[in-house]
Amino acid sequence: MNAPATHDQLALPAPLIRADHLVKTYRAGEVEVLAIKGVDFTVEPKSFVAFVGPSGSGKSTLLNMIGCLDHPTSGTLTVLGTDIGKLDRRAAADFRGQHVGFIFQNFNLIPVLTVYENVEYPLIMVQDWPEKKRRQQVERLLEAVGMSQQARQRPDQISGGQKQRVAVARALATNAQLVLADEPTANLDHDTALRIIELMKKMRDELGTTFVFSTHDPKIMSEAEVIFELEDGRIQQQSQPQRKVALHV
Repeated sequence: MNAPATHDQLALPAPLIRADHLVKTYRAGEVEVLAIKGVDFTVEPKSFVAFVGPSGSGKSTLLNMIGCLDHPTSGTLTVLGTDIGKLDRRAAADFRGQHVGFIFQNFNLIPVLTVYENVEYPLIMVQDWPEKKRRQQVERLLEAVGMSQQARQRPDQISGGQKQRVAVARALATNAQLVLADEPTANLDHDTALRIIELMKKMRDELGTTFVFSTHDPKIMSEAEVIFELEDGRIQQQSQPQRKVALHV
């Protein structure tokens, strides 16, 4: 008989995101600004994580690096097994298109496109899916976020909460394993914000998507599984709030 595996031999699942001594420096004229100061953290797959802190603490800078919109100055940042710092501009764009979705504070929907076309857009621009496959994917996601009836409307014909639902669908269109959300509830009223948060948690549970937020919103903080508190470019604390009972969406 084969001997049972020892504790050291049991392979643990790799983190979805891992930062080791991560540093980001910007140059503003003759002044060097140290935005991220040697942080270390991990984010596990299928999690709901928030980076919180005051303006200028480094939240958006971290999200930009995780999403391959910016490169670390030093240290390492590994996302889905890829060292982000080693990607050139084209490789970074390809990686974003294949693996990362974005949800923005101001929705960033394309005003001349319908709801359907906004969700379809990344499939055409980044992945070039066949038409039938695109249609099936878009219809599935619009149904999942409760926007099938508004598919032919344009962004100026729907509410803010509906726009953010479309943004969630668009972020998931390419089957992104990771969605980065920068202040996604800032322009929503309280009840709508709660429903959008629960919608994202539902999508995480059903699709296995990891959501990472940059936020000031206590509603997101109270629903997050892990919170990283940033101040002056450093992670001051990591906490795991108690889970709440889910709302119906």
